[in-house]
Amino acid sequence: MASNHQREDLIFLINNYFEIHQIDDKSFVGKLREPWEINLRNLKMALESYGFIPFFSKKKNLHILTLAGKIYKEEKKESYWVNLILFLLTLLTTLLVGSFHQGGNPFLRISDIFLGIPFSFSLLAILGSHELGHYFIAKKEKVSVTLPYFLPVPHPLIGTMGAFIKMRSVVPSKKSLIRVGIAGPLTGFLVALPITYFGLKLSKIARLEEIRYGLSLGNSLIFSTLTKIVFKDLPQGVDIVLHPMAFAGWLGFFVTALNLIPLGQLDGGHIAYAIFGRFKIFIIAVLGVLIYLSKYWMGWLFWVIIVSLLSLKHPPVQDEITPLTKKDIFLAILAFVILLLTFPPKPFGGI
Repeated sequence: MASNHQREDLIFLINNYFEIHQIDDKSFVGKLREPWEINLRNLKMALESYGFIPFFSKKKNLHILTLAGKIYKEEKKESYWVNLILFLLTLLTTLLVGSFHQGGNPFLRISDIFLGIPFSFSLLAILGSHELGHYFIAKKEKVSVTLPYFLPVPHPLIGTMGAFIKMRSVVPSKKSLIRVGIAGPLTGFLVALPITYFGLKLSKIARLEEIRYGLSLGNSLIFSTLTKIVFKDLPQGVDIVLHPMAFAGWLGFFVTALNLIPLGQLDGGHIAYAIFGRFKIFIIAVLGVLIYLSKYWMGWLFWVIIVSLLSLKHPPVQDEITPLTKKDIFLAILAFVILLLTFPPKPFGGI
């Protein structure tokens, strides 16, 4: 709004679609004219052609239109070298970890690196499908995002801290937020199911006294169910020595649960914001549950700190007025069901 003349033109444009009651700098309070769904879409397109990003929200019976400048312009040519290098490094670190899990040592015998293939390929398939699920649905919903960035970490347990994609534009609606939010966890979950099943088929049973080393893993509902399907009734005094594929599947379920926790910038946080908005009591309740569970595993408290540092406040979406459809509500419920299925209250040390 550089001049009075431009401001008057802008107000005239907005008034064609929006009955203005009050103007505050770059905010307009009033009511979208009927049919408001069509006028909202047309006003959004008109304002974007002027270089503005409009945000539509609702307070009681009034609509609020807030204008922001464009925050992203599509680059003519994008380089994918960073994505590729990070993926190759993550492939290497997970191969190394997978090899060591199998008793190999690629630093002494280079051929031992192949022992890490079942773990590495399985884990990267789950993590990769999760992020690509986000990527393709984001593109469908007209959200500008990057390709996945994998995080190679020489951690002796997993060899990676996962992967992520970056959003480079605002999310157009609550509907889009739910669909982009659930796409990753749902895709990763579906890929983890057969990997875990066949990994359990390849796993072995050993007597407890024969197991000298190993990490005791807690159960989620889905992992416990798959275990019972494969092994039926386990006798007393024995445990399952997981095949690397099964361990990768367990990690995949765990990562899915972490992402679906309804807080902040997590996938579950996106979905919760689309359903509840900035409902502080809900956020406090989720934090309370995780803090309570930290008496079983201190990692939950660490996760609360990490998510809080990244911000518990969710950025607005462009259209917070249009109500969600039954399909969107179903997808949100589906996300909650997947969270319940994959969430291990005590991930490490059994429960």
